[in-house]
Amino acid sequence: MNKEWSLEKLYKGYDDPKFAADEKELDKFIQDIIAFTSDLSGDPADVLVKAIKLTQDIHWKIDSLFSFAQLQMSVNTSDAASAAVAGRLSQKLSALAAPESYLINYIDRIEDLQSVIDSRDILKEHEFYLKNMKERARYTLSPEVENAISLYEISGSSAWSDLQGFLTSTVPVEYEGSTTNLSDIRNKAYDPDPDVRKSAYEAELKAYDRIKDGIAFSLNSIKMETINRCKLRGYDSPLDETLKDAHMKRETLDALLTAMQEYLPKFWEYMKAKARLLGHDNGLPFYDLFAPLKGNDTVFSTEDAKEYLVKLFSTFDKEEADMIARAFDESWIDFYPHEGKVGGAFCAGLHTVKESRVLTNFGGTLGDVVTLAHELGHAFHNHCLRDNSILNLDVSMPVAETASTFNEVVCMNAAIAAEKDPVAKRALIEGQLMDANQIICDIYSRYLFETSVFENREDEFMFSDKLCELMLNAQKKAYGDGLDPQYLHPYMWACKSHYYIGGLSFYNFPYAFGGLFARGLYAKYLHDGESFVPLYKKLLKATGTTTVEGAAEVAGIDLTDIDFWRSSLQILADEIDEFVSLC
Repeated sequence: MNKEWSLEKLYKGYDDPKFAADEKELDKFIQDIIAFTSDLSGDPADVLVKAIKLTQDIHWKIDSLFSFAQLQMSVNTSDAASAAVAGRLSQKLSALAAPESYLINYIDRIEDLQSVIDSRDILKEHEFYLKNMKERARYTLSPEVENAISLYEISGSSAWSDLQGFLTSTVPVEYEGSTTNLSDIRNKAYDPDPDVRKSAYEAELKAYDRIKDGIAFSLNSIKMETINRCKLRGYDSPLDETLKDAHMKRETLDALLTAMQEYLPKFWEYMKAKARLLGHDNGLPFYDLFAPLKGNDTVFSTEDAKEYLVKLFSTFDKEEADMIARAFDESWIDFYPHEGKVGGAFCAGLHTVKESRVLTNFGGTLGDVVTLAHELGHAFHNHCLRDNSILNLDVSMPVAETASTFNEVVCMNAAIAAEKDPVAKRALIEGQLMDANQIICDIYSRYLFETSVFENREDEFMFSDKLCELMLNAQKKAYGDGLDPQYLHPYMWACKSHYYIGGLSFYNFPYAFGGLFARGLYAKYLHDGESFVPLYKKLLKATGTTTVEGAAEVAGIDLTDIDFWRSSLQILADEIDEFVSLC
């Protein structure tokens, strides 16, 4: 089993003749669509069919070329060749803004779009895609302005995002007489030794002094660009843009957040109970949020992780278990942290080869295995979408976290059910609650922080001290007295890459959505048994061609009903009660 992923199914390198050929074809397709959109005349159905086919061709090449460059950079942020290629591709793709604007305006002018869609099978296949383009017409500017925005983003938000990734992946962290990196030092939050956890936390905070100003400029610049773009296009706010891009109703978000707020005190109970177990009297210090409890000390190799996950998911669905085995055997996964590699974990779908690639910073704990299960859930979601048109992969951001979190729940519930020793069982329950605490309290703090950043950015430039103040305020509101106020984490804004995606704001509440939606689905699985699995796969496949609410309707769920979210949160509240009693 390789410990690094292989990208050879895409290209063997930048000198691979296939890479040059695909880039040349991309150039041709871009020129084709520019010429085509300059004269959109003729039968509307014929025009839309050609537009679909040309756009598919372009996206097919983008999927391969851009994925290769970006994945190379994620494991080596100092890779100059990949940075140059990504920049060159971004420049090429900026030319698509004007043709897309012409198409959107053209579709908007079609009076009876439904009848046109119904006249061709390929248009019916892309109905959701076409109707979204008509909706986007309300927020699309002239082709010339859209082209200008696209060009400026290359040296704007995209460049600022690259700076944040570069700084956080290359900053040296001094620790016990040697130098390490942020990914490694943050992994020590899971170390069984309390002295290691605390000293690593202190070393991490000290390291941000070297890079905090550069990252503050990145965040301020990206958020100002977002605010201005939303104003130009006519959105009420960046949150309004996010919800429309996510195909999600504000009523759904309000129901989710209201339920979360109601249950916050229950999570504070959990943190205080854990704090007492660890010998703290004033709530849990941030450096012990991820402290493993006694009994949760199993160490996994990557081979152990494969055996565990394949065996576990064989009891749920053979198709998913087989895909997980392939991921390990066929080098889909890049496991270990090293200098220059980005922190955290992610899964990238490679639609052109019908596979995924998973990046983790594996440390051998059960939590790392659960992270693998999470990212392989994304891979299974991609697997369920594999036969969709490349234009039908626009999975709305909230439901994008459903399969991943469902896998987490399957993984942890199986481990808890199998454990007989009460101390070990308590540790496993705590591990699940620790993750749930992240999607409720931590995610809520991130939502509050980003909201405050947007509220302040128009009127002032926020230096690092101000950003730290906003983060601390958000943590106090979200974590309450569950955390020790003397040991918070003022720099959580600096290390979370989600804040630095220029075209995507509020990449936080989708994790809460996914975590609670997945628990609701898991409860349905326990009730329905094997008959649930085909419905689950149908739901995942539908996420590329319907709204958030439409996907939930496949399973008979009304997301605007606050009681649905309360029922999922109550599952966690019951686990907290069990944990407190075991303490």
